[in-house]
Amino acid sequence: MSATLAPRSRFIWSVLIDMELILSLLSSRSPIIDIVFEGNNVLTGAGNFTIRFQGDGKSVTGAAPIIQELCAYFPFLAGKDSKAEKLWISQLESFQTLDFKTLDPVLQRLNTHLILRSFITGHSLSTADITIWGALRGNRVAVAALKKGTLVNLTRWYKFIEELCPWAMLAVESLNATTREKKLAKAKDGANYDIALKVSLEVFCLSDNKQLTRGIIENTENGVVTRFPPEPSGYLHIGHAKAALLEFQDAILEDLALMGIHPDKVSYTSDYFDHLHDYCVRIIQSGNAYADDTDKVTMKDQRWDGLPSQHRDLCPDESLAHFAEMKKGTPEGLRWCIRAKISVDDTNKAMRDPVIYRCNPAHHHRTCDSWVIYPTYDFACPIVDSIEGVTHALRSIEYRDRNPQYQWMLDTLGLRTVQVWDFARMNFIRTLLSKRKLTKLVESGVVWGWDDPRFPTVRGIRRRGMTIPALREFILKQGPSKNVTLFDWALIWATNKKHIDPIASRYTAIETEDCVEATVTGGPVTPYTEKRQKHAKNTALGEKDVAFSSSVILEQVDAQSFQENEEITLMNWGNVIVRKIATNISTGKVTHLELELHLAGDVKKTNKKVTWLSTEGHSLVPIELVDFDYLLKKDSLNKEHVLEEFLNFNTEFRVDALAESSVSNVQVGDIIHFDRKGFYRVDQAPAAGVPGIFFNIPTGKQK
Repeated sequence: MSATLAPRSRFIWSVLIDMELILSLLSSRSPIIDIVFEGNNVLTGAGNFTIRFQGDGKSVTGAAPIIQELCAYFPFLAGKDSKAEKLWISQLESFQTLDFKTLDPVLQRLNTHLILRSFITGHSLSTADITIWGALRGNRVAVAALKKGTLVNLTRWYKFIEELCPWAMLAVESLNATTREKKLAKAKDGANYDIALKVSLEVFCLSDNKQLTRGIIENTENGVVTRFPPEPSGYLHIGHAKAALLEFQDAILEDLALMGIHPDKVSYTSDYFDHLHDYCVRIIQSGNAYADDTDKVTMKDQRWDGLPSQHRDLCPDESLAHFAEMKKGTPEGLRWCIRAKISVDDTNKAMRDPVIYRCNPAHHHRTCDSWVIYPTYDFACPIVDSIEGVTHALRSIEYRDRNPQYQWMLDTLGLRTVQVWDFARMNFIRTLLSKRKLTKLVESGVVWGWDDPRFPTVRGIRRRGMTIPALREFILKQGPSKNVTLFDWALIWATNKKHIDPIASRYTAIETEDCVEATVTGGPVTPYTEKRQKHAKNTALGEKDVAFSSSVILEQVDAQSFQENEEITLMNWGNVIVRKIATNISTGKVTHLELELHLAGDVKKTNKKVTWLSTEGHSLVPIELVDFDYLLKKDSLNKEHVLEEFLNFNTEFRVDALAESSVSNVQVGDIIHFDRKGFYRVDQAPAAGVPGIFFNIPTGKQK
């Protein structure tokens, strides 16, 4: 491959083109391509790009046509909605103009398009995202518009793509660097995704013969195939999300889809029961496995002490006979299991003759009663990985001691090897991630169910108000690290706030307990309503009606802080002067206020800015505000801790409130913001005679 890379060609080569494409272009299976650049305007993308496919003499000029042509040559670059992608890519030049009057409506249109979207098309990163992001980044006028903060959805998406594609940022920065050392310094930032994949990658700038990028990634000549193999014994939790991100397998697929993860193929270990049975027969015949009827307690003790089973030297024919009885499910067969003959006293206890097949006559959810013997995970996993063509198995670090066992199975059965990479699980303070313990809490009624907002399941944290883009961003920032870390939930909720703040409509709610009625002198003689923006910085969210009258309610805690003749601010209305305060002497609680409207007052000079609601001119909406605490009293538990001793049984806090009339239009799943109270997710929409229920969404700040 030959390429003439003048400075501006980074715009196409390193930003607009996916790294996967670069690898393909360098492959001997791909057509030889020349990229030629004419022009010198580095910032705007001016100049002509020409790409020549030497195999057929075809030549294409221009950024958008080149990308579309490359997508045609390399289908994996195109997303599922290729038609929509082509439409956006065809508009690429409109994002490169330096005329703000021409550019502004283009940016506004994309900003509106992204209101409820994480990506420009579909549910995952596509070439459309990369191309438009690259165009905006190379346009100084567009960058200036984004810095103003008025294009909230576009800015959110722009930063999300930037963080989602660290290689793109690194490519841009490294190609701007004058030395290789500067490029390496930039590469130190962010999560490390070096997971020992090795592929040759070299790009040269022929103008000065400097090497710009070089990396080695091994074992990917035929591509990379990995898998996400959750055990279907519980709902997907946040720890599982790092590996990806009825019966439980249906819920797992649904939760993966919610996170924008769409597998190329879904298979089940039970699809391979015939193969696994045959491999067990083979490993017994080779003398590398034997039948054993040692009871579980004795077997556990013998493995711990490094002692052999009395049946370890059973001949293959005898072991096969017992295996046949196991397959029939006879009383004799139910006593036996099959163990791999690896080692008796290996320092790695996982290698001490593990069980690879057991009897279980219970009904199977997929194969019904066809089988009464089943392979263990440690036997099935390496075999199925090899059969299915997995090239790189990503396993959480607690399996590290079993990796030699994984490799032994492949070697002993003569199967294709699979490269294993360990990564650390994500652990969070005061949080259970053990499915066994989570199941116990569900079955004992400590929580409502698997989607309880106090649970770390994907469904639970989404019900609490976590967004999928925030979840993905947080996980991708951590990278496939091997360092075991106990995270504070504040980190992930702070990430979430960045995503919900620009799109959460603003409303007002007043707690009803001991709320205080107030008369506003000088206020409206007749109640009236005004149109106000739901979000001051995001006009795309629309407007709402705000009622004004001479009769309002305020919260008791605010009223108790007032002094007579003090000037305060009624938020989103103006200043008032507190003229009279009526108090119940026995309780000390304020019972009534008299406020004098003073709209000429300066809201910047008041110390107290309080929420309020008119009691006239609209219908107040009864709601319930719900907050939660951690389920555990201790940051982390170990095996010695008794769960019940550290459970927090006081974790749910409910407050009755009244909200402005516009809240009656919210839907389940909406995320909104109540002034001075915070962000909330609608768990139950308000209806006639039924209060709305709103779950508080943490923002990472300490209360």
